[in-house]
Amino acid sequence: MTTFFDTAKGNFKNVPVVDNRISTTEFLEAAEGVVQLFDALGNKAFVPVQNDMTGNIKKIRDRQLAKPAESGTLQALVEAELAEKAKTASEGLLWLNRGLEFTSRALRKNVDSTEELTHSFSTSYESTLKKHHNFVVKGIFSLAMKACPYRDDFYKKLGDDQAKVLEQLREWLEALEKIVLLLNAFLAEKNIK
Repeated sequence: MTTFFDTAKGNFKNVPVVDNRISTTEFLEAAEGVVQLFDALGNKAFVPVQNDMTGNIKKIRDRQLAKPAESGTLQALVEAELAEKAKTASEGLLWLNRGLEFTSRALRKNVDSTEELTHSFSTSYESTLKKHHNFVVKGIFSLAMKACPYRDDFYKKLGDDQAKVLEQLREWLEALEKIVLLLNAFLAEKNIK
């Protein structure tokens, strides 16, 4: 039986990380998988979240396509862009990573408990993205958090074999969490805000 993780465009556990440097192409594919994951939440309230992530993926991919020799890793891409006194892709990576951290914390909190998604996502939003958002965006996210499906319905959308879904989700989360930590440290070191 296939699961969401079997069919997603990319998976964070397959993103090469060598000497703490993250492969750009596989990372972007895995990030596109997160956008697909929000489809499983099954509510139009998440469209602004998906659009934001997609826009940030595009900024990074545009830079990668324009300067492929300098973009093998996310770190190389950012360093090359900063050397040019530009920051479009770097800021896109910052915001994408913030969204990934929000998602990973929400799902980690949920998979390690029995609480409903609404609570896991709301708590994660409070501790990650809320401090970076203005009043209007906070309202959009508040609506999205209230629109989360019931926990059981969400997990069923990820696949029929719940043991397999949970195993794959935990592997996916572990890989995502490591990448988020690496990017948090790198972006802080480069003073990307």
